[in-house]
Amino acid sequence: MRFHVAVLSALAIASPSLARAQANAAPAAQPKPAQHQPGTMAPQAPAHTPGETAKKPADAGDSVDPAKEVAIRHLMDITQTTKLGENMGTYLTSQLHDVMSRAMTPEKLSSFMDAFSQKFAATSPGTSVTDAMVPIYSKAFSMEDIQGLIAFYESPLGQRVVKTLPEVVQQSQEAGMEIEQVSAMKILRSMTDQYPELKQVLPPDGGNGNSEAAPSPAPTAK
Repeated sequence: MRFHVAVLSALAIASPSLARAQANAAPAAQPKPAQHQPGTMAPQAPAHTPGETAKKPADAGDSVDPAKEVAIRHLMDITQTTKLGENMGTYLTSQLHDVMSRAMTPEKLSSFMDAFSQKFAATSPGTSVTDAMVPIYSKAFSMEDIQGLIAFYESPLGQRVVKTLPEVVQQSQEAGMEIEQVSAMKILRSMTDQYPELKQVLPPDGGNGNSEAAPSPAPTAK
């Protein structure tokens, strides 16, 4: 049972790693809500009467103007966002390898990982992530927006952002995680009198408020 949970955990790690993997793969501008023209009312979500099924969000496969798609893919290339799917797949595979190594011999593990990698690449190629993101970008940005972003990321400052922002984001996440972990641990220790069960799961108190033991954040995708 524990091993089954470990396998699921390894696969689940890929989800929270999305932001971090994207930070390492590309500092592309984050999609923002579509803007409306000044002087006009902002679009409102369509209301539906009780009993009526709400409309589903637009399908990611919705068609995109060919010229706009070319511009979007160019933007994703210069911001290295196109590497996101590949990085996510590599990270997930690495986590699965670590978990399965506890249950298989090295020889069997190698065969298993080869088979998994081949099937995974066939069913979920890295390019599929890029393909899925194109209509998302299209809905979030106008053609003028895309062209403006391209101009920025092709500038010296934009290229510097592409190279340096991932490290800035990673260090910021690690600093924030450490602060939150220490704070959470102090609060949990203060609640042990009211909830004695906590003593069974909390690590020993080292007596140093700055070195509280806490779960480590998920490793950064390579």
